[in-house]
Amino acid sequence: MAATKGKLVYTIYRALTYSLSPLLYLHLRWRQHRGLEHPLRWPERLGRASLPRPPGPLVWFHAVSLGEGLTAIPVIKECIRRRPDLNILMTTTTTSAFEVIKNRLPNGVIYQFAPLDTPATMDAFLGYWKPNAIVMMESELWPNLIMDASRKGIALALLNARVSTKSFKRWSSPWLLPLISLMLSKFSLIIPLSNIQAINFQLLLAPPSIFHFSGDLKFAVEESDISEGEMRSIESLKVQLAHRQVWMASSIHKGEEEVILAAHNMLMQGHPHLVTIIVPRHPQHGQDIAQELQKKGQGVALRSRGDKLISGTNIYVVDTLGELRHLYRTTPIAVIGGSFLPGFGGHNISEAAAAGCAVLTGPYVGHFSDMILDMQRLNPLSVLQVSGKSELEQALELLFRDDEVLEARRVAAKQAYETLSSGIVARVWNLLDGQLLKHAFS
Repeated sequence: MAATKGKLVYTIYRALTYSLSPLLYLHLRWRQHRGLEHPLRWPERLGRASLPRPPGPLVWFHAVSLGEGLTAIPVIKECIRRRPDLNILMTTTTTSAFEVIKNRLPNGVIYQFAPLDTPATMDAFLGYWKPNAIVMMESELWPNLIMDASRKGIALALLNARVSTKSFKRWSSPWLLPLISLMLSKFSLIIPLSNIQAINFQLLLAPPSIFHFSGDLKFAVEESDISEGEMRSIESLKVQLAHRQVWMASSIHKGEEEVILAAHNMLMQGHPHLVTIIVPRHPQHGQDIAQELQKKGQGVALRSRGDKLISGTNIYVVDTLGELRHLYRTTPIAVIGGSFLPGFGGHNISEAAAAGCAVLTGPYVGHFSDMILDMQRLNPLSVLQVSGKSELEQALELLFRDDEVLEARRVAAKQAYETLSSGIVARVWNLLDGQLLKHAFS
């Protein structure tokens, strides 16, 4: 009965996305004109390939944005190392992911923008690339993609699987539960982000037999290669910061700069030579912050301009992409943004921990709460989660004042990261090989 109802709901969804296709095309063009889609490669979003499909078996890895895309790269590299006979296709949705990931993928990996989940687009994409298996990251559950792939006999896996509280409530509704249950039944392998996420998926009626555990793949994100020029720039920044107290606020969103600048102003009262590094999630936001501060007469250095930290400059704004992991090595303290206002859901803390920073985050961390709890279980000092602006200011003041407290938190974060990152990629590969690829090529 549930399967019949799921098929009925999917039929409605397919008909709806078919009828809305012209509007989605217009929306896509609107996004392209606003710079939200790639100016030349936007037709890829309609399933129009821009590269030839090589002969031989092909595995498609799909992630929505930068964080999920970076999570997939170590698995892709392991796949290539273990199975060099496979062609790898990688897709993401956002242009920010494209700008960073295109330079980090191994040679030979095909990169395309992800197709919209409409019947014609998905049929065109799957018909052209003919993947033998599809590996999706985190929460990319699109009905046309999953159902069309299943009809064509394509094996499906979901890595670092998670469902947000909002999505869980939506999928649990009487009308949508049969559809999500039908979709999840098409997977050969689901590796959940945590035990809690595994329970969520089982409450959505996913088959228990397809669940396996490996650890959070975000702990396995690798340090990327950067150009000689970029490395010189990082080293130059380290030299400029060598005799200054410094802290960083990374991946901040609009509105959070008020929290960060309030903390900066408070710290300046007792530490007049400190430097606050601000790394917004989106580069344009960084330029806006710098412009506003300059209007108020504050000394600001902007990374894209190559500005230096001269005397009297206490704020360094990073409006570039793809350097964050290296920038963490310039600071002993990292405050992770996306966590001080509701609605953003936090960001990956593992890169800061890997660099040996004392790691702080706000109260709104979404699914990253699993990562924080895992680290705190290993060592309570590894991550400090503050309730808001006042606690953040108090915590930063203590770290600036007490070198022993700062060092203890730095060591705890580094050690927790090293423990949790060990062996994850190998475990994921073994599961992909045993549960997905053997099924795909049997």
